[in-house]
Amino acid sequence: MKPHKHPEHTDNIWLALEIGNSRLHWALFIGEMFYSAWDTDHLPESVIQHLAECQTLNDLLENIFPQAESLTNTLPLCPLLVASVVPSQTAIWQTYPNVRVITLDQVPLKGVYPTLGIDRALALWGAGKTWGFPMLVIDAGTTLTFTAADANEYLIGGAILPGLGLQFATLSQKTGQLPLVEVPNFASLPRFALNTTEAIQSGVIYTLLAGIKDFIEAWWHLFPDGKIAIKGGDHILLLNCLQALYPEIAAPLIVEPNLIFLGMNH
Repeated sequence: MKPHKHPEHTDNIWLALEIGNSRLHWALFIGEMFYSAWDTDHLPESVIQHLAECQTLNDLLENIFPQAESLTNTLPLCPLLVASVVPSQTAIWQTYPNVRVITLDQVPLKGVYPTLGIDRALALWGAGKTWGFPMLVIDAGTTLTFTAADANEYLIGGAILPGLGLQFATLSQKTGQLPLVEVPNFASLPRFALNTTEAIQSGVIYTLLAGIKDFIEAWWHLFPDGKIAIKGGDHILLLNCLQALYPEIAAPLIVEPNLIFLGMNH
């Protein structure tokens, strides 16, 4: 995502980094203004050490976001706020100057359990503080997660299951003859397939969609006025599929890929 227009004021700049299972997700803030977001692959320790030696913010952005327009040549390195679900990556980012790793106890959600992922907590907090509680967040990433809180900002729980890509990969890796298949064009995907590839695609996608529908209906049974936000790398695909199969389910969903950054900001 390319940055917004050049800001008039470049003080109080800070950089946010979400370390996901598959990718690094970045955001640049000017004060409380969300300025830009982009993704990169995970970076090896040697590259992170090089970034730590950058003298200005532009030097840093040229290495991690080459498409960014120049802010100013003299801005010092800004604070970096990190939320991570990959401990090995967290450890090597500690070499970056002025880094702050956000921990679960810093997220104001009530009733959290010690092993709740920081990504789930921040996304739920960001969604709830932006659109209001009760809030259910669906994160369609490497894993598909559901995380919810009531009107008092109290965690009521959630669920975790393998995401689309992980389900396809597992079937290929853990069986003797099943192939690795790609995500299909849903519009032409038969529910009752007559070949192995389409049978895998149908089994994974239709079952996943039915599960999402079931969780949403259960949420609305508990909280008829509860809101739902969706994010994650597969959110567009799943949303399109939901719109085709269950338009009444898809219509109210809030689509916002940057929920974790909203949570950091709040």
